[in-house]
Amino acid sequence: MKPHSICLAVLLALGAPALAQAQDAATVATDAAASLDKVIKGDWRTPANVARDGYRHPAETLSFFRLQPDQTVVEITPGGGWYSEILAPYLRGHGQYVAAIVDPAAVAQGSGRDYQQRSKDGLEKKFAASPALYDKTRVVAYSPSAPVFGAPASADLVLTFRNVHNWRSAGQAEGMFKGFFDVLKSGGVLGVVEHRAKRDVPADDNSGYVGEAQVIALAEAAGFRLDGKSEINANPRDTKDHPNGVWTLPPSNNHDPKDAEKYKAIGESDRMTLRFVKP
Repeated sequence: MKPHSICLAVLLALGAPALAQAQDAATVATDAAASLDKVIKGDWRTPANVARDGYRHPAETLSFFRLQPDQTVVEITPGGGWYSEILAPYLRGHGQYVAAIVDPAAVAQGSGRDYQQRSKDGLEKKFAASPALYDKTRVVAYSPSAPVFGAPASADLVLTFRNVHNWRSAGQAEGMFKGFFDVLKSGGVLGVVEHRAKRDVPADDNSGYVGEAQVIALAEAAGFRLDGKSEINANPRDTKDHPNGVWTLPPSNNHDPKDAEKYKAIGESDRMTLRFVKP
C-alpha cells in the first residue's frame, strides 16, 4: 500500500472527526501560505528590497520558521525594515509584530549611540509614514547589556537575521540568546539566519561570518533545542575569503569598482538557516 493510502486508511479508521480535523489543519496551512505570498507581493514593499528576494527567500525562510498569522513575533534589530514590510502587514489582523531595537540611551555616548539613534529614528519614521501597515506594530527598545524583549513567555517566534557576528564581537551573544529564551513561550521557535563561515572563527573575527556549530552552541547553552537546519539561504559561490569580509559582497558592495561584476556574479553571502525550539 502506498504511503498516502496508508495515511488515508488510518484517518478513515479513526472516523469522521479525525478526518475533518486533518482537513481543517490543511486548509489553515494553505490559507496562511496564500496570505504570506500575497504580502510578499505587496506593492508597498520597497523595490530595492524586492530585488533581494532571490537571495533572502522570505516565503521559504518564514515557512521554515513556522510563521503563523496569529502569532506574536519579535524581530531583533530590524535595521531598515526589510522584513518589517512583510511581517507587520502579515500579522496585523490576528497577531502581533514586535520590532526590538537597541535603546540608544543604553549605549555609551559617541558614534555607537549616534548610529543606534539614526536606526531608531529611521525605523519609526518608516512605521509612522504607513499606518495602514504598521499602526499595530510594537517597538521595544532594549539594553544590549541586559536585553529584555517583552514579558516572559509572551512570544511565539523570535527572528534574527545576520546579527550574531555583531553580538559575538561585542561580547553580547550569550545575553541575547538568554533574552530570546526568556521571552519565548514553551514550544516557541527561535529562527536564526547568519553568514556562515567555513569553520569556527574567533570572537573578534571581523569577517562577518560565524561558524554554524558556534551559533548552535550559543543557542543550546541558553536552553534551546536545535529543531532543524535548512539550505534555503545557502550560496556555494561564496568563497568567504573576501578582502572586506562579507561586506565585500552585495548588498554592501564594499569593493574596488573594477571588481563589480565579479562580486555581482557571486551574489549575497552563504547563510545558515537554523530553527531552535524552547522546550
